[in-house]
Amino acid sequence: MTLFDWLALGFFIVCWLGYGPLLGLLARRSGTLNDDMTIVRRVWMTAMTHREIRLVDSNLLGHTINSGGFFASTNLLLIAAVASVLFGGEQAIEGFASVGAGDVPTRLLEAKLALVLLCLSRGLLDFIWSIRQLNYSLALIGAAPEVHTEADRVALGDAAANLLNPALSAFSQGVRGYYFALAAAAWLFGPVWLALGVALISGLLIWRQAASPAALAIRSARRLLEL
Repeated sequence: MTLFDWLALGFFIVCWLGYGPLLGLLARRSGTLNDDMTIVRRVWMTAMTHREIRLVDSNLLGHTINSGGFFASTNLLLIAAVASVLFGGEQAIEGFASVGAGDVPTRLLEAKLALVLLCLSRGLLDFIWSIRQLNYSLALIGAAPEVHTEADRVALGDAAANLLNPALSAFSQGVRGYYFALAAAAWLFGPVWLALGVALISGLLIWRQAASPAALAIRSARRLLEL
């Protein structure tokens, strides 16, 4: 690996691992879409405790579980495709290089594919954990008893939100894995493309969290719900 490869890889790792803490800092200063959604979901779960029939809530969660399953299965297919090249022996690597990777040393090409595989694998684990927690949330909604005091309703809504929010946070992390896997794939074209790709991906994700129309709409809704 050249110096530029190491620098680009270091920049990728900093952005990949530092995105979560950066998002937390933005949430404390100006708010983010993910942070606002934790409040929206908490209000949702409290409203759920006031309903006698919770069919709508269970249907919404079931749809989310189906979405998580779709992303996880797609992720698994991508992992299988990358792994088949990475662990398919010299012939598979040489065949891949001849198609579009250019004149790249075998070890370097393996490192590039391994980075893509690592991003996808982390995303798959996030999706799996998200689906498990969503199933726990669904069970909690189904088992929720009829409560008659407002304090009990708030307590039950908080318990449900404390389970649902981490579940959907893991889902977001899984989706984020696709973005960084795409940036990692840009390394196949050279270190400059890797640095450019991770910068563009990080900027796009931050913009969507802090300043996109969806983020602004959710922020306005949060203010109304907190009144």
